[in-house]
Amino acid sequence: MAYQTLIVEIEDYTALIRLNRPDALNALNTTIMRELAEAVTAADANDKVRCIVLTGSEKAFAAGADVREMAAKSFAEVFVENLFGPETDAIARVRKPMIAAVSGYCLGGGCELAMMCDFILAADTAKFGQPEINLGIPAGMGGTQRLTRLVGKSKSMDMHLTGRFMEAAEAERCGLVSRVFPAKALIEETLKIAGKIAEKSMVTAMLVKEAVDRAQETTLAEGLLHERRLFHAAFATEDQKEGMAAFLEKRQPQFRDR
Repeated sequence: MAYQTLIVEIEDYTALIRLNRPDALNALNTTIMRELAEAVTAADANDKVRCIVLTGSEKAFAAGADVREMAAKSFAEVFVENLFGPETDAIARVRKPMIAAVSGYCLGGGCELAMMCDFILAADTAKFGQPEINLGIPAGMGGTQRLTRLVGKSKSMDMHLTGRFMEAAEAERCGLVSRVFPAKALIEETLKIAGKIAEKSMVTAMLVKEAVDRAQETTLAEGLLHERRLFHAAFATEDQKEGMAAFLEKRQPQFRDR
């Protein structure tokens, strides 16, 4: 499918989805969000995709939501149209592993979009921020909630209330980012990591994603019970039998996603 604001490539069981509004530093408007929701939903349903990588350009992952599009809107308009709600819900429903590969500016809605992914890999040039307060609004695509869960209340309050940017090294130290690479190597390294994920059982990867996501949503006791039930459920799969047999036989497993 052709998109106006995205470039999508599928190779080696990885869907590489690149935000492509270079003149606007990949600012998120209704078109790019709608197309992104469609693209990740399609990748999630595609048997030839086992991992999704979301990225932007070297200069900007996404420099925020498109202020030109939002500035004149009223409360009634954004409330009735549920601005960005359906799209972010669709992205959150993706069951396959999804990685954000971030170079350059990753601000406001861009930072929120990166945090919707399962983990973030950053270039050493990356700059994260939630500067919406400078526009007279709070974050609106999950920034106050996801950032707080990832980096803690104090760091989240600091970023949201001052609008300051966080560089890649600090983002890695505080848990927002999983790993940092030189900018020129980011996509290559990200695709290697996606390839490692794609080698695993997709059924098990989905179970892992569901279990980890549950940790953000519930109490420890409920999370532990949910994890245990998923662990037990894995024993109904052929991939569990293959994985354990391969380990005992000292060979690489051949997973079949069933």
